[in-house]
Amino acid sequence: MAISCNLGFPRIGIRRQLKTALERYWAGRSSAEELFQNAAEIRRQHWQMQRDAGIEHIPSNDFSLYDHVLDTAAMVGCVPARFAWTARHVEIDTYFAMARGANGAAPLEMTKWFDTNYHYLVPEFEPGMKFRFGANQAVEHFVEALKLGITTRPVLVGPTSFLCLGKSKAARFRAMSLLPGLLAVYRQVISELAAVGAKWVQIDEPILVTDLPSDVLEELPIAYEQLAAAAPNVQLCLTTYFGALGDYLPHVLRLPVAAVHLDLVRAPEQLQAALELVPDRMMLSLGVVDGRNIWRTDLERALAMVETAANRIGKDRVLIGPSCSLLHCPIDLDEETHLDAQLRSWLSFARQKLGEVAALCEAVNRGRQAAAAAIAASSAAMASRARSPRIHNPAVKQRLAAVTPEMFCRPSPDHIRREKQREKLKLPLLPTTTIGSFPQTSEIRKARAALKNGSWTQQQYEQFCREQIAEVVRIQEELGLDVLVHGEPERNDMVEYFGEQLEGFVFTRNGWVQSYGSRCVKPPVIFGDVCRRQPMTVAWSMWP
Repeated sequence: MAISCNLGFPRIGIRRQLKTALERYWAGRSSAEELFQNAAEIRRQHWQMQRDAGIEHIPSNDFSLYDHVLDTAAMVGCVPARFAWTARHVEIDTYFAMARGANGAAPLEMTKWFDTNYHYLVPEFEPGMKFRFGANQAVEHFVEALKLGITTRPVLVGPTSFLCLGKSKAARFRAMSLLPGLLAVYRQVISELAAVGAKWVQIDEPILVTDLPSDVLEELPIAYEQLAAAAPNVQLCLTTYFGALGDYLPHVLRLPVAAVHLDLVRAPEQLQAALELVPDRMMLSLGVVDGRNIWRTDLERALAMVETAANRIGKDRVLIGPSCSLLHCPIDLDEETHLDAQLRSWLSFARQKLGEVAALCEAVNRGRQAAAAAIAASSAAMASRARSPRIHNPAVKQRLAAVTPEMFCRPSPDHIRREKQREKLKLPLLPTTTIGSFPQTSEIRKARAALKNGSWTQQQYEQFCREQIAEVVRIQEELGLDVLVHGEPERNDMVEYFGEQLEGFVFTRNGWVQSYGSRCVKPPVIFGDVCRRQPMTVAWSMWP
């Protein structure tokens, strides 16, 4: 039978509980023990959500207090000397010092996780570096889930990706030269996971979808022979995502692992080649539900790929999951009750995507009729979205069709415009101004809350904003500034303010995703052609 799996779940909690817990701890308003308790409750809720969704291979060690690459650095004792780490394990204060800096020691650098908006902390490597077992989180989280009656699939950042994603502190130093010492720690971790009952371990190697030096590919078989030998009873699932393996596919399918995960959303074309090359001993994990966006899956299309694989190699050698970790998705669409039914039918957050994975697995194992309702709902949503005028706005098409090359050119050259501006505005050579917005005071926030809860009318709110504008203009005039601004008291958030006035945009209430650490963002959803209903700023900037 095909197996439903998940590669990773968002960490922040359905109400951003992790953000709250972290910031309380950093501010000294809670203890480390309280932070750990809050984190454990978030994990419990997330594991339960995945079990309720029908996922069989539920990940553990995908949760992090800050960043999964930082967790890996702690696991292998990759702590730069400036943090003065001498303890047996990487304690919480050292961990956060690496993330945020402390006592004059600069934190690790931060950069984007491949082409996502998530940011990871960059490990630092240097010649002669010795790795040692520094954190037992992978084992602890597995045991924690086991006590809840859930046997998870622990997740580790792969050793190859870890070294390739790091930063060498010495010129011309090859980080891959550290692989033997690094593998010793990985072997210990896998062995300890086996000892507490782990049957599968997921090893993430997203670096394999990028162009790599030849020495990395040469080291890959050696590394995985050692990892496989660390615990022969543990099955390894090597996961790749964010693209195609390309020329590396034959090499990866020869590795001594039980399963290889393929991103079939970004690279559906690699399925046929994989089916030709996969050895009889190996399972294929098919990433057919997009783990990076908020759109509903076309189950017919996804099921066609899964059925192709199941018919070719047998359903018992197929795992079905998202294309990558669901870290990059909001948690639950059910929180967005304010959205209209049509738009909601087009969307799918992490919890709903797991339902899609489970439906695909059900259809493969028990026949399409077993998932008929889910497939029909998906097909209806695809058809609705394809033909909706909210997606393809005729007015926008007409305006675009009327665009001429002359519209891209100014009627007057720069020097003429500059002279007319000088005559009109009479500004000095170096005019003074502020950047734009004035502070959003507590008084302004209270006024906005009063409008939202209905205790103020729109007229009362607008009058309040005009009074605020009059005050900031008065202040600027008293200061003698040359170019005045209106202070923007009407804008709670720059993106949200404009997005709410545009067709084709919608804002969620709880669609948060993690950017790094406790930093979460709630991007607007752009679902169709964008157009203005009316002027967006004129009324405020022209008043009085």
